Amino acid sequence: MLRTEESKLTSWYFEIDRRLLGYVLALIVISIICMISAGSVSAERLGHPWNYYILKAIPFYFLGVIFLLVSSALPKKWVIWLSWINVAVGLLLLLVTFVFPHPINGSDRFVSLFNHNVMPADIMKPGFIIITALFLSKMRDAYGDDMFLSRAAWRFKWLSWWPYLAAFIPALLIIFKHPDLGTAILYLAVLCAMLFIAGLPWVIIPVIGLAGIGLLTVAFFTMSHVHNRIVSFFTGTGDTYQVDKSLESIQNGGLFGQGDSSFVKQSLPDAHTDFIFAAIAEDAGAILACALIIFLMLVLRRLVLNATSARDNFVFYATGGAAALFGTQVCINLMSTLHLFAPKGMTLPFISYGGSSLLSFCLLFGMILALVREDKWK
Repeated sequence: MLRTEESKLTSWYFEIDRRLLGYVLALIVISIICMISAGSVSAERLGHPWNYYILKAIPFYFLGVIFLLVSSALPKKWVIWLSWINVAVGLLLLLVTFVFPHPINGSDRFVSLFNHNVMPADIMKPGFIIITALFLSKMRDAYGDDMFLSRAAWRFKWLSWWPYLAAFIPALLIIFKHPDLGTAILYLAVLCAMLFIAGLPWVIIPVIGLAGIGLLTVAFFTMSHVHNRIVSFFTGTGDTYQVDKSLESIQNGGLFGQGDSSFVKQSLPDAHTDFIFAAIAEDAGAILACALIIFLMLVLRRLVLNATSARDNFVFYATGGAAALFGTQVCINLMSTLHLFAPKGMTLPFISYGGSSLLSFCLLFGMILALVREDKWK
């Protein structure tokens, strides 16, 4: 097709990764459908009207689509500035949770803003990915392949490892203290993935692995809920009500689902958030539930393809980081739902109810679309 009009909208349409954009918009539509079903039973369990959660979610779906489309049209320098703002706001709100905690279900990971509970660790995921990618690309430009082991890279100056670690480690410790071990592990895993694709030497990987084991050990002995969940997972004793209901809900769905006859999900805690996949499996059946998993993997594949075809290291690291975040969070959620992993209270990206999670992923994918577009066409 010949391009006869050179408007910004036309350029955006022809240059954007329309397949990835279409995947994300389709996931949002699927989420709305699932929220009407799973959200209604969760609302009624808590004594709310059946449409309580879908009505609360509609503004976030609307804002999410705006975030996605607007950020996808931004130039690279605006994406970077927006990421700095995102990280600054996220860190500030993390400090608020530390100084003025707003406990919900025993965790201080939320901040109350405009009558909504906002999770700072969710909010700053896009900025974390983009700024980490920018930092790694600057480090590679300055120190080359020796960026991890060079003495110059570890001296006390602005372009070195110390400023980055000075911001990342305190933020990680605050998240860990909330307590929110799942999100702390997620951040650490994504950082490790980005370091790996940036050329992390193999000799450092065991050190990071030992640090992760140390983090889990500390959590096991200092956090009662982590201790109980791990013991329950390996022994099958203790409070296994959530995962038992999750598995029962999936089994009740069979191959083709129960539709309006679904009844197990009515007693499934967090059917609209952490265990929404189980509710989907009971409603629509194993075949469509597996189709959803395949669709999520197509999104991940598209991110990986964009990363491997990037010409700029910055875009390569950013897109690879987005793939690591998306893929890791999907795996943790599904493994928890299927009782292959201890429950971590983590949403299924784009699908679960949760304004902070939806907006952060929409913003992240919009930024990635913008960076990929500029890397390919400019």
